[in-house]
Amino acid sequence: MSPLDRFVVVPAAYVFLLRDGVTGPEVLLQLRQGTGFMDGHWAAAAAGHVERGETAVDAARREAREEIGVDDLVLEFLTSMQRTRGGEPIDERIDFFFSARSWSGTPRIVEQAKAADLGWFPLSALPDPVVPHERRVLQGLIEGGLPPYTTNGFGDDDD
Repeated sequence: MSPLDRFVVVPAAYVFLLRDGVTGPEVLLQLRQGTGFMDGHWAAAAAGHVERGETAVDAARREAREEIGVDDLVLEFLTSMQRTRGGEPIDERIDFFFSARSWSGTPRIVEQAKAADLGWFPLSALPDPVVPHERRVLQGLIEGGLPPYTTNGFGDDDD
């Protein structure tokens, strides 16, 4: 196979801010708008592509600062997810999911054009709809035992 025939993997980092709520753990989610991807769905409060020369951890911290105005996150690695959409080789992704229970600053919508709302939700009562591959990770948090490597979109899992 020629290097030109190989797909390019697009890396992204996701941050789920977690806190203890009255009925159990809560997660901070944003309602996507104006992005062209899953607008109208609830998603991680902070997420985005890993830039050239940047680690996934650095990207997670940068995205949290840029999107919700928080810094000094104490990140915990949750899982990596290799995913595709319909097996399209041009849409291969590797996502790195982190949680944080400690940070500085008050989460708020910084990029007004990309988020319609921001809210805390019990893990046991997520809003609808949640971006499907992110819901899988949140479900793993609820059930416990989230594996370090997951897949989505390859026909052997829920898309």
